[in-house]
Amino acid sequence: MDATSTRGLPALVDGCARVSVAAEPLDRSTAERLAKLLKAVADPARLQLLSIIHGAPGGEVCVCDLVEPLGLSQPTVSHHLKVLTDAGLLSRERRGTWAYFSVVPEGWQALRALFA
Repeated sequence: MDATSTRGLPALVDGCARVSVAAEPLDRSTAERLAKLLKAVADPARLQLLSIIHGAPGGEVCVCDLVEPLGLSQPTVSHHLKVLTDAGLLSRERRGTWAYFSVVPEGWQALRALFA
């Protein structure tokens, strides 16, 4: 089967995502960074959050606007946002009582590069 890709998803070969990490073996430091990145996105809610924030007009979303689309409690959404922020995929800016999140371009590119 040929590799296909739709809506920014990794190309599929025989129904499985085609992941290329490197032509040479990874060193320990790189492997640990990639593992942290993969752990951060290994949750459906986090993938939804990344998708919502990445596609948001203006490129940022208030935490207050993320609870309803996910159908999760505010503390749970905040936990997932923290994991994504700690992994370098999101940045957080506090404005008064609200926090606004945006995708970190370098983190997004690192994630995309895993599936190139």
